Amino acid sequence: MMKSLDAPHYDGQRTTWSPSSDIVNMIQDTLVALDWDGKTVIPYLAKSWTISDDGKLYTFKLRDDVQFCSGKKLTSADVVYSFKRLLDPETKAPLKWRAGNVKELRAPDPYTVEYELNEPYADLMLNLVSFTMAIHNKDSVEKHGKDYGVQAIDGTGPWCFESWQPRTEIVLKRHDAYKWGPSMYQNKGPVKFERLSIKIIPEDSARVAAMISGQFDVTHQLPLQFISQVKAAPMLQVQEAKPNFQLMYYGYKTTRPMVSDPRVREAMNIAINRAEIVKGIMLGNAAPAYTFIDPDTLDFDPATKTMIKEDVERAKKLLDEAGWKVGADGIREKDGVKLAPKVLFTQVSYFPRVSEAIQGYMRKIGVDWKIIGYDSTIAPAKMAEQDFELWTVTFPYMSSGDLLNFYFDSKNIPAPNRMNWKDAQTDEWLKLGRAALTEADRAKYYGLVQRRVTEQHLWMPVMNVAMYTTSSKKLKGVRPHMLYQNTFYKGLDYSF
Repeated sequence: MMKSLDAPHYDGQRTTWSPSSDIVNMIQDTLVALDWDGKTVIPYLAKSWTISDDGKLYTFKLRDDVQFCSGKKLTSADVVYSFKRLLDPETKAPLKWRAGNVKELRAPDPYTVEYELNEPYADLMLNLVSFTMAIHNKDSVEKHGKDYGVQAIDGTGPWCFESWQPRTEIVLKRHDAYKWGPSMYQNKGPVKFERLSIKIIPEDSARVAAMISGQFDVTHQLPLQFISQVKAAPMLQVQEAKPNFQLMYYGYKTTRPMVSDPRVREAMNIAINRAEIVKGIMLGNAAPAYTFIDPDTLDFDPATKTMIKEDVERAKKLLDEAGWKVGADGIREKDGVKLAPKVLFTQVSYFPRVSEAIQGYMRKIGVDWKIIGYDSTIAPAKMAEQDFELWTVTFPYMSSGDLLNFYFDSKNIPAPNRMNWKDAQTDEWLKLGRAALTEADRAKYYGLVQRRVTEQHLWMPVMNVAMYTTSSKKLKGVRPHMLYQNTFYKGLDYSF
């Protein structure tokens, strides 16, 4: 297999990084899995569950035939330990909100887990499919300490960790005892290969050439501008992951003076031509995004469709009103400071070209974007330094609640809420959406959040990106999954 990006580590509780998540999903399992439709939660490590009438108590019945790669048998104690570790402030888990407002975790017997909440959480079952919620072996975590997820990691997944050379290769081996694959796969395990070599190939053209020449069997990270080329290659198969909600956006750090005024943010948002970017850079393998959330997503609010309207002249007027006047060099200034925001991107795929294109649009309205690209292994650390006005990522999500809770809750400052958006009204509506006991109430409150954050122009949505798996035709059983850019997911049906 071939990937474009490596990760700083493979401890799924301590990261939001999708290059970590796909490997984690191969090595470790979750209580439940996500079916191919991207909406239906199905049994996995938990063979069944019940939810109390008040929505606060979830009782999971575990399979009794599961073991870790190390040979240790999985019990409810491992599940309780994993979730407690996720919630422990020492772990510094950026996605611990996925667990909800937990009151208590109990293991009344070896194969029963009681998951009790302080308040109902409408999104819990969907969040339990996330790599963040994977089950860890306490013995492995404690043995390796700070090297857990770097030198070793134990899991119950179909693949076992063998070795990792950063920025070069991750090697996984077959978990021979594995036989508990979810119902979405024909093969319940073990996998049909002895080893899986995952090579890191950052250069776009090199990945294309490697697939066409037959050096690799599968990749989900071919540049979208080359998809038509590889579709024409007789030895390759290209499949699009559907459904797939994946937004490329630029976020504004609202606490930075240069972008603290909503008028400045709106001006940038309406000064670009998304259709040109999609056509010229993505060759049509994306859709222009004028909303933060894809219109086909669960709980999308149609009222947000009209909030971002491209209009270069209006953009200029907004900047004038905000006090940013055009200087002699064409760049706007205010109080002796040039409107030159620092913009971070990851040096891979379409990010450089899209950032350069938007830099060009910005100059037309007197804004001088200072774009800075970083390697994927250090980009998260650079973002953590907080020294920028904007950044960009592509975010895969499953529902409106998934995206909104991830980014806009003030509890998630400084990451993933890199906007530093601290708004009591937003927090209250998110809380009401999470606690909703009916679909109508959930949609109502998540809709209010969508309108609030969109009218504040906290992001510049650019495009909804298509996702493909390219594979050799000799490789059978390939079907891309939409979960968090993890098209491979478990790989149980793959064979030659």
